[in-house]
Amino acid sequence: QVQLVESGGGLVRAGDSLRLSCAASGDIICISAIGWYRQAPGKERELVAGITAGNMIDYADSVKGRFTISRDNSKKTFYLQMNNLKPEDTGVYYCNAGYQLGLACDFRGQGTQVTVSS
Repeated sequence: QVQLVESGGGLVRAGDSLRLSCAASGDIICISAIGWYRQAPGKERELVAGITAGNMIDYADSVKGRFTISRDNSKKTFYLQMNNLKPEDTGVYYCNAGYQLGLACDFRGQGTQVTVSS
């Protein structure tokens, strides 16, 4: 089993920054790799950034140069630093375990709301 708890969301203005956190516990293999996803109202969930166990990193084109995914292994916590936020970044952000590891590790947290006003 895997438990993921996101925090750090909020209401900000365009151009502001936020840092999301994802505290992970449980299966050490599954929590070795995390993806950050977001879902906006009426839209499908999309990958924002992912980090593998070997620290390979992927970003959605829409966030490259603005968002940074990182990890603190000692705290079993993953972060998503979001700079220069735009209204189109609005959505519920989830961390999902097992990035690129398959469905056996497909656990996600409850999500944290990010709202960016123009």
